[in-house]
Amino acid sequence: MDYAQWRVRLSTKKPFVAIIDNQVVGFIELEADGHIDCTYTHPNFQGRGVASALYDYLLAAAKAAGLKRLYVEASLLAKPFFEHRGFVLVKQNEVRRNGVSLINFSMEKYLSPDQ
Repeated sequence: MDYAQWRVRLSTKKPFVAIIDNQVVGFIELEADGHIDCTYTHPNFQGRGVASALYDYLLAAAKAAGLKRLYVEASLLAKPFFEHRGFVLVKQNEVRRNGVSLINFSMEKYLSPDQ
């Protein structure tokens, strides 16, 4: 893991972070154009509402910023999470990283004042 690279990324992206008992248990990143760049929950805290709480906070921040649309490239595991929150599939993507082919899903959600 390249901690220097992550330090730069986190200082630039300024993610919303979930902390329990002084431990970072998850984070989510919202870019100014509505792109959700990264969502992560520590494995020991999955299924405990961490990602949901982070998403709810992100959604409130997006509305406060006047965003009309959120979009994400969701992994196979994250796809149901976003579908459950009203995101729709735009297209399936194949991405190559370090010689490995990965599948993700471009998804979007249009915001209205009552969502």
